[in-house]
Amino acid sequence: MSTDTTLTGVVERSPVAELVEASGGGHDVPSTGSGTGVVERSPVAELVEASGGGHDAPSTGSGTGVNPTGSLNDPAGLLRDTTLFRFATAGSVDDGKSTLVGRLLHDAKAILADQLEQVARTSADRGFAHGEFDFALLTDGLRAEREQGITIDVAYRYFATDARSFILADCPGHVQYTRNMVTGSATADAVVVLIDARKGVVEQTRRHLAVVSLLRVPHVVIAVNKIDLTGFDEQRYRAVEQQALAVAAELGLLETHVIPVSALEGDNIVDPSLRTPWYDGPTLRELLETLPARAAAEDAAFRLPIQTVIRPQGGVSALIPAAEADALRDYRGFAGRVSSGSVRVGDRVQVFPGGHETTVTGIRVAGREADAARTAQSIAVTLADEVDAARGALIAAVGTVPAGDQEAELEIFQLDVRPVAPGTRVLAKHGTATVQAIVTDVLSRRDLDTLAHEDAAELAVNEIGRVRIRFAAPLPLEPYADDREGGALLLIHPVDGATLAAATVVAPA
Repeated sequence: MSTDTTLTGVVERSPVAELVEASGGGHDVPSTGSGTGVVERSPVAELVEASGGGHDAPSTGSGTGVNPTGSLNDPAGLLRDTTLFRFATAGSVDDGKSTLVGRLLHDAKAILADQLEQVARTSADRGFAHGEFDFALLTDGLRAEREQGITIDVAYRYFATDARSFILADCPGHVQYTRNMVTGSATADAVVVLIDARKGVVEQTRRHLAVVSLLRVPHVVIAVNKIDLTGFDEQRYRAVEQQALAVAAELGLLETHVIPVSALEGDNIVDPSLRTPWYDGPTLRELLETLPARAAAEDAAFRLPIQTVIRPQGGVSALIPAAEADALRDYRGFAGRVSSGSVRVGDRVQVFPGGHETTVTGIRVAGREADAARTAQSIAVTLADEVDAARGALIAAVGTVPAGDQEAELEIFQLDVRPVAPGTRVLAKHGTATVQAIVTDVLSRRDLDTLAHEDAAELAVNEIGRVRIRFAAPLPLEPYADDREGGALLLIHPVDGATLAAATVVAPA
């Protein structure tokens, strides 16, 4: 795994890391219930949690993301950081995703001089002759990627402009790496889907837009790239624009924006292009700076999936002051990442399963006492009553806990070469809970040409379809259309632990 020491930074991730973290952790310790297990960590978890953030957002202070507002004990700390925006890039092979990302970072002055020199030398060694250097080398960090000129893994970049800070996920375009596109889009506020202006909408474009629709990404930006290779022909652009918008409309993607760009030449990436006088819309950077960030999670009811229960008892470190050590000997904290809403000391909460009501008596963030916590922060809470709750349980605002369902209709994206069919036994991971489950019926498969649902006996790799599933224990499911956290699941092979499918709840039974 390669890393990069520039200010913007890059972290290569496992194929399902982002979606796994969105549901509360990894799945390498399967269980049949809500047992304790272990707390899985992402490559940046230590850094993020040390500063009080969630598992997948870099932080420079006490809150999540960049430029946090307020302190841990300041009520203003509950205010959302409106400067942070997550987006992913997607598209078919050779549509120019990595070149676009490299151009965006370069023109936004987010690349250090020493890295530019290194990329220029590599470009010269490879015989690159179009311009100063190959922009794709700024993001294709794996050796295999550079040798083949393709993107394989999802690479995360962190950069900032004067208007806001960004977390960018550069996703691969090959069909066999579509699972990585699911990974990068799972927590995105927007997805930039590239289309080659010469080819128009292809099957992989339809697949990526279907994934965006499946994951309910709030905003879609369609970048019609390589417009320079069509001679900046407006008629060709309009034809591709109409084709792309028609597909988006069929999938219910209402927040769709189309921009003509040349990633190689820089047209309409950061600065408006004089060669597209027929386009008067925003540049790509202007659009990304002004699209509203997702705020639904912060406005929703409080949810804390429990990852582990902290009981120091006699195991308090000698480095902790004696007065604090005495207080921690009887400490019992329920630790996890806040998936939605906010919580304060004194709030009434309810525990699933069981429905026991109690009161929050304490909150710790990054090892410090806090009065409140908000979405995406990793915290530990103490409760007024002794409740039976372990890994896999859920603490939520009183009166908002779902009843719990043992059956559901799911829309799934098949990630494994082993097909899913009626009778397939899986482990279903929802939040931090992992339970046994069985697929009782395959309801339909989505035809990526017509986008209609058709009858199917099974779902093969990279296919999207709907199934009915029965769980061994009730889960607090919510429709994905209403709650991206409460409606997301992973289906895992019960023997080897491989991720079979990413799933969203269409409707609980």
